[in-house]
Amino acid sequence: MMSFIAGLVIPDCRAENLLQTNPYGMNAIWEQGDWVAKTTLLVLMAMSMASWFTIVTQLYKQHRMMRASRLTRTTFWCAESVNQGAQALAAGSPFRLIAEKGIEGANQHDGLSASIDFNSWVMMSIQRAMGQVQNRMHDGLALLATVGSTAPFVGLFGTVWGIYHALVKIGTSGQASIDKVAGPVGESLIMTAIGLAVAVPAVLGYNWLVRRNKTAMENIHDFGADLHAVLLASGKK
Repeated sequence: MMSFIAGLVIPDCRAENLLQTNPYGMNAIWEQGDWVAKTTLLVLMAMSMASWFTIVTQLYKQHRMMRASRLTRTTFWCAESVNQGAQALAAGSPFRLIAEKGIEGANQHDGLSASIDFNSWVMMSIQRAMGQVQNRMHDGLALLATVGSTAPFVGLFGTVWGIYHALVKIGTSGQASIDKVAGPVGESLIMTAIGLAVAVPAVLGYNWLVRRNKTAMENIHDFGADLHAVLLASGKK
């Protein structure tokens, strides 16, 4: 901002002061912190990136499964046979995996497996395939739970270490004025804030993904039950 007095342009120093860099911000932590503080900050950044990557990838996988579930109603169940219906499903679709495992189990009911009744054998084949799909859907959720539970403690560790480091400097210099204490302590508390900022999205993302996984798995279990009934009715042995 500029002040106009008697035709002269005078710079407004107050505006320039507002544009100055915060001496107690993230730059100060990185420039003045020791290797422990820097390592803690890097760990929190890595945890945040890993959690957001997991959330995005899991949402994409769930979207694909929901889309495959809608397509299954118009492709698989409109086919003339179970084999044709399985071939009509997209490659990599979890519903195609379940259908192929069910057909494989129905066609291989011989040898030692013949001692198990056909109904139980087909159901076991379908349940194993559904278990594989469920394990894939749970990939990454353990990471989110770990980040959500440990990130606040990592940030708290950075805060405790920063306060200790600041007190050592204050004790060495022999000056304990408010300007000497507020800066280092404020920088240390930023670590706790970063830890909470990393943990909250991870916890919310974990709960959201778990709820969406339950909906997706309901479609999987419904498809498996219907497939089991169709294979029994078709009498494949």
